[in-house]
Amino acid sequence: MSQPGPHDRPGSLDDVAQQQLLQEIGRVIVRSLPPGWQQTTVEYRELGDHHELVAQLLAPNGTVVPLAVPTEVAGLFVQLRHGMYQPDRGTWISALYRLQRPGSYTVDFNGDYEPNWRVAPPPEAFAEELRRYPRPAAATPDWLAPPSTGPGLRTAEVFDDGGRPITERPGLDPAELDQVAEYLERAPVVLAARSYDTDRLDPNRSPAVPMTFHTDGSWIWPGAVGYYLRQHGVAPEAELVAHIRSRSFQIPEVDESAREQAVAVITGDGR
Repeated sequence: MSQPGPHDRPGSLDDVAQQQLLQEIGRVIVRSLPPGWQQTTVEYRELGDHHELVAQLLAPNGTVVPLAVPTEVAGLFVQLRHGMYQPDRGTWISALYRLQRPGSYTVDFNGDYEPNWRVAPPPEAFAEELRRYPRPAAATPDWLAPPSTGPGLRTAEVFDDGGRPITERPGLDPAELDQVAEYLERAPVVLAARSYDTDRLDPNRSPAVPMTFHTDGSWIWPGAVGYYLRQHGVAPEAELVAHIRSRSFQIPEVDESAREQAVAVITGDGR
């Protein structure tokens, strides 16, 4: 099964490229269908390294029968899922592709609800999913989220209102902006991707938003929080700013245990 290459940034597919992949998936499926087919459904499910492909055919007499489709279909779904990643939502966990004769199709994407797995994913699949495709706490369903953030460990969001770039937060005094930004940027990095994300407030810029997570042992925040403060003056959550002020802008020592706990919160490990 083909995998995205190291140069393929998560979320790199625009709407046109997504449609082209969806159409290619349909063409590959149709080539494998028997004569006289009427309708077929193909569902692809993936979590970390765990994946399933289930296909069914509606026979002319109305009977539903299992269908074997080329392994190429799974590889195309992998590319599509990787390319549709959004930092504020993650990516979809399952996709249901419906084909109707002579060639019309619809696709339903699910990124919120746990699929009806044929075989339950192993515990490490949950952690691997959130490592590859980090998503904010507000967009992480309970079944995928870590069981607990632990006392005093809170997660900051980049934007308000469910992840959309709406920022109705108190502005920072220009005199302390650099101090807050330095705190955000210099706190230990506990998780990092190799690539950079697109600037959602200036999409024409080259991707430069760090796909990292920092912690000071009390809070966890994406590297994007410091980026948007520096580049656009977007203040962090008011409670995080108050916390940084209470520290007199000095980053405390963060021991290995605190770093491991932060990683467990971000990835959902320790299930």
